[in-house]
Amino acid sequence: MEIVWLGHSCFRLRAREAVVITDPCPKSTGYSMGRPTADIVTVSHDHEGHSAVQGVAGSPRVVRGPGEYEMAGVLMAGIRTYHDNQRGAQWGTNTAFIIEAENLRFCHLGDLGHLPTPEQVETMGGIDVLLVPVGGGNTLDAATAAETVSLLEPRLVLPMHYATPASTRPLEALDRFLKEMGASSTAAPLPRLSVSRSTLPHETQVTILDYKR
Repeated sequence: MEIVWLGHSCFRLRAREAVVITDPCPKSTGYSMGRPTADIVTVSHDHEGHSAVQGVAGSPRVVRGPGEYEMAGVLMAGIRTYHDNQRGAQWGTNTAFIIEAENLRFCHLGDLGHLPTPEQVETMGGIDVLLVPVGGGNTLDAATAAETVSLLEPRLVLPMHYATPASTRPLEALDRFLKEMGASSTAAPLPRLSVSRSTLPHETQVTILDYKR
């Protein structure tokens, strides 16, 4: 599986079965995802920074909201969560997506704004790769993101939705999350990541991806 961070909360997951784009972002976020081609697009919520489906080429199936899905050889589950810690009273609902392909289990948390409940943790169990917002604002901050990682116990953590030189959003820097995780802040970001069952780390590890420029 090849993973590329296109910016903000948008990733391209290229599996043998299909290409998945998560939370496609418009140029107003400061990032230019280009015009990637995909078979499947997931949208965690309809805020404009996460739902630029028109920017994705091909004829992708767009998945929004809770439910179980199987398409193009990829198994998926949408889990209802909230964009804030007030059960959606301030910012509405959010969908976290479990994506299973190439014998790997991914979880994209979208704009999760609260610690997962025990029921959600159970549903999200066995995650190999966690895509987690860490920059605060209207979603998890560094400390709460680190606590979420400890609850979900993924093998690999890919931070997203934080301040970069490109981002136009008022978000926290990545360093705060890395400090909470006890991870190195000097490692060079990777332009892309290839991961398989055999290359997963034995213990939780944070990997930093560079955004598409």
